[in-house]
Amino acid sequence: MEIQIDPHTLERSEERGTNEDEIKDVISTGFDIPAKYGRIGKAKIYDFKQKRLNKYYEQKRVEVFYTIEENKIVTTTVYVFYGKWEGAK
Repeated sequence: MEIQIDPHTLERSEERGTNEDEIKDVISTGFDIPAKYGRIGKAKIYDFKQKRLNKYYEQKRVEVFYTIEENKIVTTTVYVFYGKWEGAK
């Protein structure tokens, strides 16, 4: 299915520390998470092992929310959380 990344999502992804490739990867291979307002949510945890805003983080969790419109996935937003998740991967 085609994935259309909304310009708002792309703008937020750059601010929050992810990119178009990771967004597509989360949609394709991530795990389901709860979503509101008729949206679908997926998340995936990536090794990060670097600093962000002067603090070191082991991992980052990328969450993507989207809808399906006429056989096309259309993103609505993306969130990125930094930390360490036990049993991740």
